[in-house]
Amino acid sequence: MSSIVLATRNAHKVREFERLLPGVAIAPLPDSAPTPEETGTTYAENALIKARAAAQATGRAAIADDSGVEAEALGGRPGVRSARFAGADAGDGENLAKLRREAPPGSRLEYVCVIAHVAPDGEETLFYGRCAGTMAAEGAGERGFGYDPVFVPDGDRRTMAELGDDEKDAISHRGLAARALLEWLGA
Repeated sequence: MSSIVLATRNAHKVREFERLLPGVAIAPLPDSAPTPEETGTTYAENALIKARAAAQATGRAAIADDSGVEAEALGGRPGVRSARFAGADAGDGENLAKLRREAPPGSRLEYVCVIAHVAPDGEETLFYGRCAGTMAAEGAGERGFGYDPVFVPDGDRRTMAELGDDEKDAISHRGLAARALLEWLGA
């Protein structure tokens, strides 16, 4: 079984990647490793910043992801600023409320994810996933996080927050990027 450091200490994200990468042992970022600031202007740059720092600190293969939602009505915003859309210290609820104020129901949305893999020798590989959908008129569902309560994936009437893990993983941006990584790893 291959082992990879995931450049996060977030237990929710560690569990999610364990589910998305069966057969791969996922180790959270050690407390001694730094967590660099995400200063990139693209998902790939931010994912690489985190994965490089984790690989350098641990001497092991490391992965990191960066993701966001892009609203067509907002010219692709919030994009890489999705986690900080309503401000630097904003939480999921504030970011979601801002998106609902600015993007009309029924407008096109796209979730984007980039996973960066950095090997101990410094080799870098990127994996991409995208999921298209529309903005729900009302938030619904108790599962998921972030923008999931208003993101209705194409081909469904339910929001991402209403889908079970297996359903969501099959179509989500992160699920698609993780499957590409898994295939590349040969797991």
